[in-house]
Amino acid sequence: MTDPSALSLWSDDPAKVDLLSFDAVAQTVADALLDEALDPVALGLSGSWGSGKTTVLGLVGQELDRRKTETQKVLVIQTDPWRYDPATGAKESLIAEVLAALAAEINKSETKTDKAKNLLARLGKRIDWAKAIKLAATSSLTLQIPDFDKLVELVKPKEGDTESVRGLEEFRGEFAELIASDDLKHISAVVVLVDDLDRCLPETVVESLEAMRLFLAVPKMSFVIAADEDRVADAIRTRFKSNGRPEEQDVDQHDPATLYLHKIVQTTIPLPALSHFDTQAYLVLLQLEATAGGPELATLINRCAQVRRNGGSVDDIGEIPGLSMDDELAFATRLTPLLYEKLRGNPRYIKRFLNDLHVRQSVASRRGISLDSAVVAKLMTLEALMKPEFKLLLGWFAKGEMRDQLARLEDEAGRPAQPDAAAEEPSGDAESTNDAKSAPRPRRDSAASNAPAGSGQFSQAMVRWAKLAPPLRGLDLSPYLTLAATFAGVTLIDDSLPERLRDIAANLLSESRREQASVTDAELDALGDGDATDLLRHIGRTMRDRPAKQKAGVNTVLRMARLRPSVVNDALEALLMLPPREITIATPLQFKSDDPAPIRSALNTWKGKLPSGQVKRAVESALTSRGPA
Repeated sequence: MTDPSALSLWSDDPAKVDLLSFDAVAQTVADALLDEALDPVALGLSGSWGSGKTTVLGLVGQELDRRKTETQKVLVIQTDPWRYDPATGAKESLIAEVLAALAAEINKSETKTDKAKNLLARLGKRIDWAKAIKLAATSSLTLQIPDFDKLVELVKPKEGDTESVRGLEEFRGEFAELIASDDLKHISAVVVLVDDLDRCLPETVVESLEAMRLFLAVPKMSFVIAADEDRVADAIRTRFKSNGRPEEQDVDQHDPATLYLHKIVQTTIPLPALSHFDTQAYLVLLQLEATAGGPELATLINRCAQVRRNGGSVDDIGEIPGLSMDDELAFATRLTPLLYEKLRGNPRYIKRFLNDLHVRQSVASRRGISLDSAVVAKLMTLEALMKPEFKLLLGWFAKGEMRDQLARLEDEAGRPAQPDAAAEEPSGDAESTNDAKSAPRPRRDSAASNAPAGSGQFSQAMVRWAKLAPPLRGLDLSPYLTLAATFAGVTLIDDSLPERLRDIAANLLSESRREQASVTDAELDALGDGDATDLLRHIGRTMRDRPAKQKAGVNTVLRMARLRPSVVNDALEALLMLPPREITIATPLQFKSDDPAPIRSALNTWKGKLPSGQVKRAVESALTSRGPA
């Protein structure tokens, strides 16, 4: 995997390299376009947004170009009605694009007969006339009508030309003559690739289809319309104010919008969604596309295509000389189950997820968040694809329950905690053992109570997510979740903490000494025992889930224990919420030799659980200290 801070995103432009074996669809489309028995033909290429329709259109163009001969050429015209100027009309714009492409071919002709030139000029004038009428109508609707006489002058026949070209009534016949003219004999077929029709307004959809059917459907003309067929039918239905879809139980009946579309489009080729293997292979290929060498990438693409045809799995891809892809395969294997289900095999959504992931990893890295990229990917899966569950996780985090809840979730997901050898070792120190035994047992927070595996406390979706690698138990996720909450505009508030205590807690846990000092001893002493207990539990949970708050939290707990003997046991409970492996060397230095015995018992507990090292030596030093630390 690459450096997470090095931002690398995937473009949403049509793919230049076929990573998904869409060439099989493109070849099928090309066969139909060149079938003389279907001349003229209009084909639909149907798929949801982001399914790869534009990429397939490009492959169709490449396949047609591959099949050309020295004497026979397929003229491919690419058009996008979504970009048409609505003031001049979709019908006129589409026809004008076709005429412009034919004019370029005629200009290349060695003969350049007068017949072709005259026909082209007449057809152009008819379109100009239609555009002028359209512009006049549009302008009048916006109360900006231009001088109509000047518009007419744009397409007025030259002096002495008595032949009328005003109107489109004769267009189709003249267009057929042009296509069959000697100047275009070298053109065996004209194929118009129509993209993004399903993004257009209903009027543009209908006008574009009318242009294909009523004016351009002559021999040697073919169309491929890449669009979601259901959305196009909806646009037609809206345009003509149809009565709606037919009754579902009458499968043989079609509503007028569907019949209209099927009258224009002879057959529709559906673009298949990605299978489970396709999704996994696509994730691998996307990751390696920018880093793998050309020959190695081509070999990998061909190997994936072969496995796809044989119905195999990623294990059948095998090793490719000169290409290391263990990390990419592990990443794909980890995320494919959820991405396949949640993104429904949509290539664009998969790329978008990867882009979101890379942006988050880059920002996190530059913010000093050192989580493993696999952990970030797992959290991003929850954040991007399971929003209610991610909101639940943020709620746990805000309340300081995250670590306990995640531990119970992973228990239920079959990921039990690994035994901690350091925690099992007895201290061997008689004083520490006796102190620990004499210390009152702290009350456990309700969020930390044990729940049996398979308790059904968590949703199936949450348990399924928890099963994804890697496990999150014990990790400090607070920097990432704090960052994610800011991106989502979520305020992290512990609703279990009474509102009257929230400002006090925020100041006490602040990194600013000025804010900490703004809470006076008198203010803490004035709290009722119930409020003091609530405040200490909140601080303990916060230290547990946000290790960065440890220093301020421990200072507050010790301060309250020294100030209010009645809450010593609550203070001890707060201290013991701190995971021993995350205790910093500064924490034992905050203790004093005259602190209440229950408070000092926390040092004994930590000493018995800490491995040898600087922190354990600091704890031992605090235990033997005879003066203020």
